[in-house]
Amino acid sequence: MSTKKIIAVVVIVLALAGIVAGTILHGQAGIVKVATGKVVRQDLVSSVSGTGQIKPKTYVNVGATSFGRITHLYVKEGDHVHKGDVVARVESVQPEATVDAQQAAIASSKTDITSYVAAENTAQANIAQAKADLEQKKFDYDRAQALYNAQLIAKQDFDAKKAAYDVSAATLDQRIAALAQAKAQTDSQRAHLDQAVASQRANFDALDKTISRAPFDGLVTNVPVREGETVVVGIQNSEGSTLMTLADMSVITAEVKVDETDIVNVQLGQVADVTVDALPGKTFKGHVTEVGDQALLRSTGIATSQSTSGTEEANDFKVVVTLDQLPGEDLAELRPGLSTTAKITTAVRPNAVTIPIQALVQRDLATEKDLAAHAGKPATVSAATDASGAPVKPNLVQGVYLLTSTGGKLRANFVPVTTGVSGATEIEVLSGLAPADEIVIGRYQILRALKSGTLVKRDNSTPVATTTDDNSNS
Repeated sequence: MSTKKIIAVVVIVLALAGIVAGTILHGQAGIVKVATGKVVRQDLVSSVSGTGQIKPKTYVNVGATSFGRITHLYVKEGDHVHKGDVVARVESVQPEATVDAQQAAIASSKTDITSYVAAENTAQANIAQAKADLEQKKFDYDRAQALYNAQLIAKQDFDAKKAAYDVSAATLDQRIAALAQAKAQTDSQRAHLDQAVASQRANFDALDKTISRAPFDGLVTNVPVREGETVVVGIQNSEGSTLMTLADMSVITAEVKVDETDIVNVQLGQVADVTVDALPGKTFKGHVTEVGDQALLRSTGIATSQSTSGTEEANDFKVVVTLDQLPGEDLAELRPGLSTTAKITTAVRPNAVTIPIQALVQRDLATEKDLAAHAGKPATVSAATDASGAPVKPNLVQGVYLLTSTGGKLRANFVPVTTGVSGATEIEVLSGLAPADEIVIGRYQILRALKSGTLVKRDNSTPVATTTDDNSNS
């Protein structure tokens, strides 16, 4: 074969190849590569997360209840104490001396009462004697009066008997008065004794305040003072000295902050998984026991009602998750203040119809129907206007692009959907789709510009990340 013939054959082959390639490229013009996925049934769990700290449900700052120098400090941070244990003592010289002095005063009052009771008994005996004497004088007086009336004795003798009787009656009255006086003195001294005993209770209370005891079983989490330091009692406008902080670790909570967009889904009793940064690999079960009503500024943690700043910023809400009963070893590992994350389950949908969240888009329904009816090309009509001539705002609805095959060609058409709860990457579909339907799920740049009626081609390959050499221009 001659060289000219070979060249002619090659030219013909290249021409045919060009025609074929052109035909293929022309056929693929306008076809968009899209990532696709299927509508599936699966168990869907909706949850929200919040970060915060481990906190005991009950904790107190044990403050100084007496002024003075700390003489004994029996605990340190990390110690476990029981209710009633003595944890600290403040010097008690003056309260003890006051108690001793008052005790002596009480003993003296008791002795005085004994003396006054004896005086009562003496006065009682004197009254008995006076009554007997009065009775004798009454007999003498009656006999003398009878004799005088019979003119058997002289007037002088009769007057003497009457005078003796009157003196005896006066003596009885005097001794009755003395008994009343003795009883009054005894009652007065008993009142003084009661007053002294009441004062002694106050003295004992002041002495007892020099001893600090644990109010409940708990863990000592902070001891800001040392032996030898002087502590003071709080007054109206000034806080007193804090000896230590005691936490009741029998009930532990995770106090977290939840974003304001998620708080509407959080309710009391919902279960939660709590993880602690310091204990990797461990998950603690709990349930929501408190949902805050007051929004907190994210930057400062101050309630919005207390903020004087006029700037707008994101808000959080406090949520308290109480951990369920913990084993002893886990309880010992948890410390107040540890950073924690709570994942709260807000809804569970078994066997739900779901799609990937990224498949959802918002489109104007009328426009999409027009595009679908004209194979992706809108009808040449003027934009809709209202009675005043102003353009009508688009009626945006949420939906997905459903793949449909017509005449061997694959097209994407917008379908409105109604959604339910959201999971981490999936969302529940209540209406508009059926299991096994194939929809467009990406990529983002494609979905953002995709229109109904567009010819598409499946491309579920993993995109290759492109890198830029930042030093190429240096």
